[in-house]
Amino acid sequence: MPSDELLEQRIDRYLDEHWEDIVADIDRLVRIPSFEDLGAVVEGAPYGPGPRKALDAALAMANDMGFEVHDDAGHVGYADLAGTSEEQLGIIGHIDVVPAGPGWHFEPYQVTRKDGYLLGRGVIDDKGPSVVALHAMNLWRCMQFDGQAPQLPYTLRFIFGVNEETRMDDVHYYRAHHADPAFLFTPDAEFPVCYGEKGIYHSLMTSADVPVEQRTVISLEGGTAVNAVPGHAQAVVRAGACELPTAQDIELEVLDGRDAAAVLKAAGAQADAAGCRLARITATGRSAHASLPQGGVSAIGMLIGYLLENGLIGEEERAYFQTVARIAAATDGTTVDLACSDADFGELTIVAGHAAMQGGRFTQTIDVRYPTTITGDEVHAKLEALAQAAGGTCEKTRDDAPFLLDPQGPAIQALLASYNQATGEDAEPFTMGGGTYAREFSCAASFGPEKPWEQAPEWVGGMHGPDEGVGEQLLKEAFRIYALTIGKLMQLDL
Repeated sequence: MPSDELLEQRIDRYLDEHWEDIVADIDRLVRIPSFEDLGAVVEGAPYGPGPRKALDAALAMANDMGFEVHDDAGHVGYADLAGTSEEQLGIIGHIDVVPAGPGWHFEPYQVTRKDGYLLGRGVIDDKGPSVVALHAMNLWRCMQFDGQAPQLPYTLRFIFGVNEETRMDDVHYYRAHHADPAFLFTPDAEFPVCYGEKGIYHSLMTSADVPVEQRTVISLEGGTAVNAVPGHAQAVVRAGACELPTAQDIELEVLDGRDAAAVLKAAGAQADAAGCRLARITATGRSAHASLPQGGVSAIGMLIGYLLENGLIGEEERAYFQTVARIAAATDGTTVDLACSDADFGELTIVAGHAAMQGGRFTQTIDVRYPTTITGDEVHAKLEALAQAAGGTCEKTRDDAPFLLDPQGPAIQALLASYNQATGEDAEPFTMGGGTYAREFSCAASFGPEKPWEQAPEWVGGMHGPDEGVGEQLLKEAFRIYALTIGKLMQLDL
């Protein structure tokens, strides 16, 4: 292995020579709207055309660097830097994203550079960090090519995921066809290094089937993903908008004539809409990732609260919407008797993420991040009872138990040492509520690059929200950390 002094010199030189290439590679991926689209699945594109196109771009990028690349039928791809043994160290990043959603002030599907920041969907989650980590791997390839480093003792594999934001079926496919690396990290969380993640429970709550002719609420939709606090929600109700009170962050719009008739027809109403007064009510909250929901404001909670306060929900729908309002009212589970915590993970969190209509019924996704003091089955039993009491159902769609590694183990300590060396800090490892690829492998950790304690300008949004952004200096620092990490991991006895 090269000395720390030589490695740090090469890191600085690579950044000087290739930073604009790194930004261009990030932009190349950001320009692809790579969210899941199961309605457009074809052979070789199991998650839709966007993830397929992003995987093609990522594999072409790695191939151009000189790595040996492989495509596993569109489920996942990987690039290898061969070592002296077949034992692998791995890095995995995801190049799928959540949909852009409303509220952007910058073009979501291209990189905008402003005052030292990159903005665009995926620049921090997770296209930007993935490109940076791939270039850190390329630094080691270049050092070997230049004769400035010996051949690596382990094969280094970069895995490109394309289904992380929804079901992680990509890594399920990968693990069914490949052995796990001896150790793996994912650049899809926060620094310094995360050695454990909360349990993750998802479910879909569905209302009773109430004919549209008997409903006051004609339609309701909100949010963009199960794993995000909804920043936007909208309902159409039987009411005159001019008769409704104004409220902060609530917008009212009159629908009559053809507009009202079109909405009723789309909802399946058979009655003549002539003379019918409808109002479209829009709530604007603040989006946030479900792992850190405390900074968000639920637009679904705001909207349903407004409807309940102003008598805009009929008797047949009331119990269901009151239940959703309870879920959205507090992120710590206190309003639905789920509050709990433990020493490693802290408190449970809950988010009512995506509201929609399916087959004439209202639906609501629920995301719960839970510690070791409760199980996913216990969470489900509580929510299922609430749904049934409201005349509806609750279907569990995901339940991943919490996982923990030893924070004093050699791999975690190698990552931590790299971070502290690059930053001059004396940081300690932590756990979190986010769900990353790390939990899917037998020995893995999530490893940066976010630093939530550093203040960004107010026009820079977070992951899953509008105006998603990341500082260029943070990505440069991440590059240094990942390049150092590869060297330290290669020195471990695996």
